[in-house]
Amino acid sequence: MGYQWDITGEAGLEFFGKMSASLSHEMKNVLATINENAGLIQDYAGLAQDGKPLDVERVKTIAGKIRGQVQRADDIVKNLNRLAHSVDEYSTHTDIGELMTFLVSLCGRIASVRGISIELQPAPVPVTISTNPFFLKNLVWLCLDFAMNMAGENKSIGIFVENKEKGGQIRLAGLEGLAQASESTFPGKKEMALLNALGADSETDPESGELMISLLEG
Repeated sequence: MGYQWDITGEAGLEFFGKMSASLSHEMKNVLATINENAGLIQDYAGLAQDGKPLDVERVKTIAGKIRGQVQRADDIVKNLNRLAHSVDEYSTHTDIGELMTFLVSLCGRIASVRGISIELQPAPVPVTISTNPFFLKNLVWLCLDFAMNMAGENKSIGIFVENKEKGGQIRLAGLEGLAQASESTFPGKKEMALLNALGADSETDPESGELMISLLEG
């Protein structure tokens, strides 16, 4: 048991570090854009001081871009804050669809860099279970990371959140590479440790190109 918890701890640190690095990179891009637009405003102010007519509409446009970047920065900080607070409770009532919406947003830049598009299809009604939200985010990230390596030529992954008796299911589709993958490729030690900690199961179907995570009510 101690060995299993060592693995989940290592996986958790790697997950938090990966997401934090991605979010901080996004924040740096935001700050660079704000700095660039602030420089343009300075240039216009300098021209006005030299007696040149001030292009008010252009200044308004630049100010609007800055406001948009400030909103983007606020969203990034909210995501980081939410990720950090997901370790506050060991087990809590969790809406799987809401959790997946958050995780897809969190991983957006990583997927984009890898040329992968992700389409989330939530359940028509909320799928809610009692679980450890941080462990679940970590597990789904590891599954999604694996899925991105298995995506077919269209580089598109569909994520479906579904109701299941006494729990719910997360299904990742579009994994054409599963047909050529070794059976020992997934799940690995980290995935198994998290599955055990959550009381969950996973299954891959190479024929349909799908990976399923079954979650029982805790």
